[in-house]
Amino acid sequence: MNKQELISTVAETTGLSRSDANKAVESVFDAITSTLKRGDEVRLVGFGTFSCSKRKASTGRNPRTGEPMQIKESIQPKFKAGKGLKDSVAR
Repeated sequence: MNKQELISTVAETTGLSRSDANKAVESVFDAITSTLKRGDEVRLVGFGTFSCSKRKASTGRNPRTGEPMQIKESIQPKFKAGKGLKDSVAR
């Protein structure tokens, strides 16, 4: 499912217009993004937790030349599925 399909599904299941569903989906994404930017996490009980983790600087190799290169420290978003989501997907 891509973003447009998600918007269509939200519009159909809630009875919202496609425009309103788009605004709702965008606002959820924006809220999650801004919370992660502040360094906080988003916990959706039964669904999962969005958080950020810091990756230390490391030395890697250029795949074309094989030469060592420095990889900068970075902050990566991550998602951990909650029990409710895991249970509903399990077969």
